[in-house]
This record gives sequence, C-alpha cells and structure tokens, in this order.
Amino acid sequence: MGGLERGVGRPQPESGILRAPGKQTRENDNPFYDRIKIPTTFAGVSIDVYLWFHLRMIRAVIFDLDGTLVDTEPIHFAAYVAVLRDEGIELTREEYFGRLIGYNDRDCFAAILGENRKPAGEAEIGRLIVRKSAAFIASIAGRDLLYPGAAEFVRRCAERFPLMVATGALRREAELLLDQSAIRRLFVDTIAAEDVAHGKPEPDCFIAALGRLGFILRSRPPIASGECLVVEDTAAGVEAAHRAGMKVLAIAHTTPHRELAAAEIVQDSLAGTDLDEVLRALSQLR
Repeated sequence: MGGLERGVGRPQPESGILRAPGKQTRENDNPFYDRIKIPTTFAGVSIDVYLWFHLRMIRAVIFDLDGTLVDTEPIHFAAYVAVLRDEGIELTREEYFGRLIGYNDRDCFAAILGENRKPAGEAEIGRLIVRKSAAFIASIAGRDLLYPGAAEFVRRCAERFPLMVATGALRREAELLLDQSAIRRLFVDTIAAEDVAHGKPEPDCFIAALGRLGFILRSRPPIASGECLVVEDTAAGVEAAHRAGMKVLAIAHTTPHRELAAAEIVQDSLAGTDLDEVLRALSQLR
C-alpha cells in the first residue's frame, strides 16, 4: 500500500481466527460478534498482549458514506444543479467539488441561497431538500455504487471491529445505498443528517456515532474517541473527525491529497488499502 511502511525490521504476526478474550455475544448479526480474525502469535508474545495492548488504540471504525464507500458525489451534484436551476441559480462543478463537498443538504443549500441573495428560511430550505432528495433517489435506485475494494475493506474491518456509518446524507438515502450494496448488515448502526443538529465540519455526527455505539455495546468496556478510526473523503470530514478526537484514514476519491493532508493516513482508494498496514502505521504514531 503506497505511503505506508510495512514494519521493516519488526517480526510479523502469524494470522488465524480466534475468539476475542471475554464472552462473545451475537448482536445485530454482525460478524464482529462471532469471531475476530487476529494474529495467533507475535514474536512469541501472547495474543492478549499483542492485540489488546499493542493494537488497543483502535477499537471501532466509523465510515463516511458518499464519496468514501459509494461513488455518489457526481449524482448529488447533478441533483443540486437540477433543483437550483429552477431557482435561477447555476451551480458549477468547481464550486461544488471545490468548497461544498462534505456539507449536508441543509448547509449546502443555506450557503448557496445566502450567496445568491435568495430566501434561506427553514421552510424554503426544507422544500429544496425534499426535491433534491427525490431526484437523488430516482438516480440511484437499483444501482450498486460501491467503489472498487470498498466491500472487501468493510468486511475486513467488520471481522475485527464494530462499525458505524456517520453520513451527511438523509437516512432514507443512506439506507437505500447500503441495502443495494449488500453491506448494511456489517454495520452496527447509521447516524444520518436527521440525527444531528450540525453537519460536517462540526463533529456532531461522529460524537453521535460513538454515543450510539457505546449504548448498543454497553455491556462492554466503553470506547474512547481516541480509539476510533474514521474513514473519510473530504476536508470537512477530516476536520469533523479530529474535532471529535478521532483518527482519520482519508481516501482521495473526491478530494486531492493536498487537501486531506491533515489526516493521519491518506490513500488513493480503498482498493489499494491494507487494514493491517493502516493499523501498524497508526500504532507508530503514538
């Protein structure tokens, strides 16, 4: 995987499948709750020492959706263009991908309407959101829009960690995308735009995702924000995750590398991303 050291000079673990220390219960039909694929030995050190202390720093993974797992940002853009054109506003590709990507519908419409001196009250924004969502859903219906390598990367993460989705998309949109991609069951739950007061770059969605995860897994030791890895594709998402106290793996599907430089790790795509190397690189940042 480009840009990540593979631990030169350090012994590598032998992999196997073991039950994690402590009683495992089945919740949400998630593979994480049955078995976790983990190294069986590491330079002669017991698995408890290797995994639960050396790699303890990551205990949950939170995924953004649009632009990270699914190739939907061009579809969002087209829906915005169609709705705004009826309002006498022309939105360019450069404007959307240059400064608005990563915003939820409410914040995006509020910014555009304000800049064009159009009414931007709750009722007006709500009306535009309904129209834009209808156009978006009509465009994605029946389509598997997962990026290459996304499903496999999510499955590998689900073997080791509980997963959440934290997205600025509306819940109906997010659930349709996850259902059509056949990966919804791998996630414990989803935090959508309706669940938080503020969109990215505010940290609300990631804080809510951690809170929801803590509630669902309340019989287990609590997960700290610093033990969460966020997978994101925008600068707004990276900022939001850091403001929530979390680490970030940025995927440059929609945003240039230079704009994602604040993330702990930046990769070109999920197809070229190895989970073991990500965890190893993060452990070396301590």
